[in-house]
Amino acid sequence: MKDTGLRVAVVGAGVSGLALAILLRRRGVHCDVYEKSAALGAVGAGIQLTPNGARVLGELGAEEPLRRRGITANAIESRRWSDGAMLSRVPFGDACVDRFGAPYHLVHRADLQACLMDLLPPGGLYLGRTVDGVTDHGDRADLRFTDGTTVTADVVIGADGVHSAVRGAVLDDRPVYCGYSVYRGLVPAGAVPSFTGDPRVMFWFGPGRHVTCYPVSSGRTVHFSAVCADPYAGTGPRSAVAGAGELMAEFGGWHEDVRRVLRAADSVTRWGLFDRDLPGRYVTGRVALAGDAAHPLLPFLSQGAGQALEDAVVLADVLTAHGDDVPGALRAYEAARMPRTAEVHRQSRLRAGTFHLPDGPEQTARDTQWARTQDLCHLDWLYGATVRPAPALTRS
Repeated sequence: MKDTGLRVAVVGAGVSGLALAILLRRRGVHCDVYEKSAALGAVGAGIQLTPNGARVLGELGAEEPLRRRGITANAIESRRWSDGAMLSRVPFGDACVDRFGAPYHLVHRADLQACLMDLLPPGGLYLGRTVDGVTDHGDRADLRFTDGTTVTADVVIGADGVHSAVRGAVLDDRPVYCGYSVYRGLVPAGAVPSFTGDPRVMFWFGPGRHVTCYPVSSGRTVHFSAVCADPYAGTGPRSAVAGAGELMAEFGGWHEDVRRVLRAADSVTRWGLFDRDLPGRYVTGRVALAGDAAHPLLPFLSQGAGQALEDAVVLADVLTAHGDDVPGALRAYEAARMPRTAEVHRQSRLRAGTFHLPDGPEQTARDTQWARTQDLCHLDWLYGATVRPAPALTRS
């Protein structure tokens, strides 16, 4: 495709950064990606890739690679922490594809990153580049690195996560600790034998805690996330290696099916859970934020990847529709994304409370409500939305 002349610098080679680079390059936009890690590899653990994000990956041509590397969820189950009583089971599988046009994928983060890397044209990915700051000159933007070098672009996109180095060019704020930490790990598939014939997401809700587990890597391993109230994790390092004894003590008295998964972990990391207060803007001049750099979400709606991919689609649309009017393009992106991400952000924070109620009348009422509302039609707003910039804000 003919080069549009626009030069885009993306900071961060995560889901939103790579997806945006793929989309822009396919449309003739020169796009370079700068990543602080020295290598891309087996980072993180599992991702629930919900249908709204899976549709974007389908547009990119990643559907078949995702099916090979990941696994498709048949359902989402919710259970009680102590006795394993079923609270709800929402069927996905073919019903999800029929309703939302895409499946519900369960994938290891590194496998998703590999799928995107396979679609990214060669060149233009720079590893080991840590950003020190951004300067917007009005007609261009300079991206500064800690090694003293600088690159100039027409637009800079910060897709560098909740602790974004680019965000300071747009907003003056800090990450907010939510009062919970999460233990994450991977265990052999045998820890949950029923996943072999029925791959699904399992939630276990308890007082001040919940556990999620599901198969990844074509069913060879199981990812778990064990969330617990923790008043101290917000003051320590962002992540730390956790001992098996520490993890088991946090979930003493829980159902044996849960403890079997946790006991099988050879390696566990503990992360403090942070988001940020929703800002009044995601852009300024020639600088924009995407994914967790724009609207970091608590993981209780499993929307980190989905919203990041939606951001990438809208950014690609506006940057190619507005020609050389970069500020206008970024304002259109902000207008298209702000209302939806604000609601996802709000709903994610609400679940930090409702997921972790102490046993009692409020918890019983929640469980009754949960059983009544957990079905596909109640997910239309989240999984079924078509996310594109408002026509009135774009021009050819």
